[in-house]
Amino acid sequence: MLSRPSFVSDDAIASAVTTHWLPDVAEIAYLPWGFGAHHWRVAGGGRTLFVTLDQLEPRHTEASLEAAYAGAAALAAAGVEAVCAPLPARSSGRFTVGVEAGALSATPWLDGRSPTEAEAGEPQHVHQVEAALAVLHRATPPAGLRRWTPQVGPDFADELRARTAQPWRSGPLAEAARGAIAARGAVIERWTDRYLELADLARARRHLWVPTHGEPHNRNQVVGACGLKLVDWESLALAPRERDYADLIAAGAGDRLDADPAMVELFALDWRLAEIAEYARWFAAPHTGTDDDHTALEGLHEELSEASG
Repeated sequence: MLSRPSFVSDDAIASAVTTHWLPDVAEIAYLPWGFGAHHWRVAGGGRTLFVTLDQLEPRHTEASLEAAYAGAAALAAAGVEAVCAPLPARSSGRFTVGVEAGALSATPWLDGRSPTEAEAGEPQHVHQVEAALAVLHRATPPAGLRRWTPQVGPDFADELRARTAQPWRSGPLAEAARGAIAARGAVIERWTDRYLELADLARARRHLWVPTHGEPHNRNQVVGACGLKLVDWESLALAPRERDYADLIAAGAGDRLDADPAMVELFALDWRLAEIAEYARWFAAPHTGTDDDHTALEGLHEELSEASG
């Protein structure tokens, strides 16, 4: 997230890291990176960690995050080299620690950087990502790995209509968001009906599901001396392999992927509807117009304006 969390201090994060991962913390810096979780760089004793605070409900539970991060660690231990695995806490061996309203985790600091969208679309890089995902998809699923499930149900469009029927007074961007959602009610209903139809098809083929990252786009990639690493494994799940293909297809690799068009469509809708649901919750709740709020509103307009509607 671009903005610091208001509900937890750097000192509280440093204290948790000291207790569970790095006993001699000397430096902590908040990182205004990404969207959806909070991040810090924490250093001490010759080691540097990348520390993440994932917020819980509605996207996660303590159990689902622990299973995802434990699964990532198991995949790395089994030889999936592209996994940047979380580190277990010293005392418990768990990969997440409860802090305030979220779950804290830590990974080694990688010597590299995330590629830009343009760099991620270069053929050599696309081939690297294809190869990394192929290894992931061939891996034996770790014990306890969750199965993908639809992120919205059949009542989603009706629930949005009801929620947007009256003005939102929750913050400076509330009405802009409400109006945008309300104007696309019929399209959202069509998207949802098609999404659930495709989800039924996917579930009929569960025997073909594989471990998937869920969001292996350029912002969740690090390249450099570390090679190519995939980070942010909170969405790890058993699913059709097409769940990981959106950016590769956009980069022109579709002909090489043997992808099922129906499953590609499913996960395009999966992303879009999940984002709309998240933004609806965001702007119906109190907000103040931060940089994150404005970024979220841009994201909402982008999802609602998809040409396929």
